[in-house]
Amino acid sequence: MFRSLRRALCAAAAALLLILAGVQTAHADPAPPADRAAGAAAAGAGYWHTSGRQILDAAGQPVRIAGINWFGFETANYAPHGLWARDYKSMIDQMKSLGYNTIRLPYSDDLFKSGTVPNSIDFSGGKNADLQGLGSLQIMDRIVAYAGQGGLKVVLDRHRPDAAGQSALWYTSAVPESTWIANLKALATRYRGNSTVIGIDPHNEPHDPACWGCGDTTRDWRLAAQRAGNAVLSVNPELLIFVEGVQTFNGVSGWWGGNLMGVAQYPVQLDVPNRVVYSAHDYATSVAQQSWFSDPTFPANMPGIWDKYWGYIFKQNIAPVWVGEFGTTLQSTIDQKWLAALVSYLRPTSTYGADSISWTFWSWNPNSGDTGGILKDDWTTVDTVKDGYLASVKAPGFPGGGGDPGDPGDPGDPGGGTAACTAAYTVSSDWGGGFNAEVKVTNSGTVPLKSWKATWTWPGAQKVTSMWNASYTQSGSTVTAANADHNGTLAVGGSASFGFGGAPGGGGAPAVSCTAT
Repeated sequence: MFRSLRRALCAAAAALLLILAGVQTAHADPAPPADRAAGAAAAGAGYWHTSGRQILDAAGQPVRIAGINWFGFETANYAPHGLWARDYKSMIDQMKSLGYNTIRLPYSDDLFKSGTVPNSIDFSGGKNADLQGLGSLQIMDRIVAYAGQGGLKVVLDRHRPDAAGQSALWYTSAVPESTWIANLKALATRYRGNSTVIGIDPHNEPHDPACWGCGDTTRDWRLAAQRAGNAVLSVNPELLIFVEGVQTFNGVSGWWGGNLMGVAQYPVQLDVPNRVVYSAHDYATSVAQQSWFSDPTFPANMPGIWDKYWGYIFKQNIAPVWVGEFGTTLQSTIDQKWLAALVSYLRPTSTYGADSISWTFWSWNPNSGDTGGILKDDWTTVDTVKDGYLASVKAPGFPGGGGDPGDPGDPGDPGGGTAACTAAYTVSSDWGGGFNAEVKVTNSGTVPLKSWKATWTWPGAQKVTSMWNASYTQSGSTVTAANADHNGTLAVGGSASFGFGGAPGGGGAPAVSCTAT
């Protein structure tokens, strides 16, 4: 909701950078698969389909999308943001190291125009060398290839009709429905046979006057989604179709794209069965105020709100649900409580495995004006507090494949080499009675790492009080932190960060040793 403001802020922030260089309530669930744990590490191969509320891989194993939005293709840069600061491969390596298994890539229909030229990409020092001279769609090809090589999946999101801004309906006078569908089919054809691209989100955040089930073909998003979905499946029948909601149904309004109340009466029906995943968007007060944030029972009221708008689809085993966008700056206490409640509602992976709600967080980019990102403004440092909220709902990656097997950056390259790592300790805040710190582990060797440990000894009486994105033991003043399941694998040059709280405060940054295998 109110996303034109958010996108305007994003664009302004990008321009500046360029110039400078509620617990889920109990309910009756279908029993999770008995063999969920067995073979889970290998889940995700091939194309996917749906069965009830679950997404299944080609072998019928349940999978969970636990990913991140990386925007930029939909802006006048016509390429993912941040490439003015870093190499795209290091960016994707870092996403993987943090435990994100899917990238949602927003784009606009401008990418299909002959005059579109990607810009604001830094090629100095060898960065992004293999993107030089490429068009936007060719850059998308490289990103898809490298992501798939590392075991990440990609969802393509038609975010805007053009770089100027979002649209309420799926078409505009400049980009009619025929162009929208032709471009969707072109992408589906382009990636046919490449199972890294698991699906397409045909239009981002339909909102008033868009309706659901009203029957007016100029406004009924449900009917338009069916037309678009069938067109995509006519050229690539293996894809998932991620269908967002609208803003208002039967007089009840919510977030743009976040109202899926109409699915109960008017489900999306496609020519190819088991291809629909419903997508909700949900935000906190840093994006806009909603009535439920001021309810005296907040955040205990939130599961009921989510049930009403979109959660019932999952709970009633109608179809899978994917929260395609959710985010916040985390500046306010309300937003912090909202995010904690939502993460709980999505269902922890350790308890439910892939029998859970899928998600992609908004955003990887720090230059989202009203949410910020997982990365901080330097496009390298991880906001470990924000990332830490998501730790319980992250999920395993998928088998790698595709890409360019001859690429020297392939994390699966065979051969001998040395496993080594370094670790850097930074105190992010210290209030006397306690402190927060972050440790960044970097693969400094010549082969990919399977696991790592960081060890340090405090000169004083500090104790770890909590830790995220790693597990730890402490003996006296010596702490040993080991990677979590989702971030042990590091490509050469790749990094992973973990954070923790400690008490008392007043401690400096000790030297940290790192061991790797």
